Amino acid sequence: MTEQPAIRNITVVGAGTMGHGIAQVAAQSGYHVTLTDADPEALPRALARIAKNLDGGVARGKLDASERDEALERLKTEADPAAAVKEADLCIEAVSESLDVKHAVFRSFEEHAPTHAILATNTSSLPVARIAEPLTAPGRVVGMHFFNPVHIMQLVEVVTHDGTDDDARVAALQVVSRMGKVPVVVADSPGFATSRLGVVVALEAIRMVEQGVASAADIDRAMELGYKHPMGPLKLTDVVGLDVRLAIAETLHRELGGAHYEPPRLLRDKVAAGELGRKTGKGFYEWTE
Repeated sequence: MTEQPAIRNITVVGAGTMGHGIAQVAAQSGYHVTLTDADPEALPRALARIAKNLDGGVARGKLDASERDEALERLKTEADPAAAVKEADLCIEAVSESLDVKHAVFRSFEEHAPTHAILATNTSSLPVARIAEPLTAPGRVVGMHFFNPVHIMQLVEVVTHDGTDDDARVAALQVVSRMGKVPVVVADSPGFATSRLGVVVALEAIRMVEQGVASAADIDRAMELGYKHPMGPLKLTDVVGLDVRLAIAETLHRELGGAHYEPPRLLRDKVAAGELGRKTGKGFYEWTE
């Protein structure tokens, strides 16, 4: 790669739970942000959620009204994913945990984004090197694994595969720091550090519900009070999405083996029934929004 220009323009592909959060914190941090999605109808919904989050920050005294307005001015949407990356210095993918879907996004990045652009994936479980495989310049690819809700959670895993260029790693770290997040650098491995550990806890909690050991609320309360978890594993699963949790578990079970990564029947049944957590109004809890 040539000398890396300063990152000013960020494109986020995927306007769902993670993508709209990444776009929000990027815009709040002074970057010019373009948000795009294969489903154009997802874009106004994402903007509404971002505006609601920023309004909440103003109401709680976390930011000024002027800061909210400036962040919204730096954020735009683009229905055409190819046009969305034309001026990007950093492209961040936040689509579903499917290698085929991610490959299509990264091929589009390489075809339409500037050659200097860093290409980042928000994957929580798939090996970054596998995502980079179809590209002619896989060194541009780095993992930037944000946590939900992005505007609140401080941690970002920066994941480097064996071929990641140093420029990509340094740029990712600089962006994370400018966003006010705390980066940890992790070597490329299925599940990295956090998903690999967190999924084991969540799946065991689901098995405990399945076996009638305790209610979801009591299991969560035990972890919150006994281990100082800010949110219990079952409520967190509802926030993350049961379908997302299932996809991660299936990936880790396939890649690493072990009965502790085997998705419980209860998880599969809830996903099949459309009980995906907060986004559908029901998971292990009932949600009103």
